[in-house]
Amino acid sequence: MTHDARKRFLAPAKPKLRDEDAGNSVFSSRAANPDLSKSKAKALDNERTAGLISRISDLQDRLYAVHQHKVLLVLQGMDTSGKDGLVRALFSGVNPMGVRAVAFKAPTDAELAHDYLWRVHQHVPVKGEIAIFNRSHYEDVLITRVQGMIDDDECQRRYAHIRDFERMLAETGTVIIKVFLHISHEEQRERLQERLDDPDKQWKFDPNDIEQRKKWDDYVKAYEHAIRATNTDYAPWYIVPADSKVHRNLAIASLLLETLEGMDLQYPPPHPDLSSFTVV
Repeated sequence: MTHDARKRFLAPAKPKLRDEDAGNSVFSSRAANPDLSKSKAKALDNERTAGLISRISDLQDRLYAVHQHKVLLVLQGMDTSGKDGLVRALFSGVNPMGVRAVAFKAPTDAELAHDYLWRVHQHVPVKGEIAIFNRSHYEDVLITRVQGMIDDDECQRRYAHIRDFERMLAETGTVIIKVFLHISHEEQRERLQERLDDPDKQWKFDPNDIEQRKKWDDYVKAYEHAIRATNTDYAPWYIVPADSKVHRNLAIASLLLETLEGMDLQYPPPHPDLSSFTVV
């Protein structure tokens, strides 16, 4: 049961990314049954997510077999919002032949020599594939705006570019799901501190994260503006509370499953010319 996730998490026309909403666990088993202990609710929610992933795996197999449709899942969020963990949790049980994850880092010199969408277009999904963008073309209207690399006029031009780019993808067979992983300021502090305190996680820590954290309010505004400017029928934005990793995984598994189910994916029909063949 996905609880109509697309309707529940669809970004409003004028989104407000408030800290208090990042901990909303509307899909949690505990939300439906407050008497459940936290541990029991967590176990139930993980079990529910596993069931959804099993169904996603089946539909992904059909997507790959029919080789006509394409799915693009865009993941955006503040540092530590859980993009890597989400990809690992949701897709480790899916056939890797039909799934590809792309992590967009700082652009290389060659990428900077082209227009900013050039490097992104190379990685959009092919027929039969689910592509996951861990960060995306939206970095070019987020960090660039917060850091003052582009002015407001250029940012507005890029919003228009992005809308046209995504419309082109949609009109040529790509189903687009854009998710903002919404964590609170305090949750980010705890996750960054956890990385510092655990020697096995220190490799994840970047001192620049502390500097970027000082610009939290600027990033919130940049995300609000970008979501509002690029939230379209053909490429909708979903805002998913992500302070709880368990709830985050359940919510996005629900979003993805609903989307795949809405595509009415079927295996290709049997080939009549093969009816006379026998394997001996």
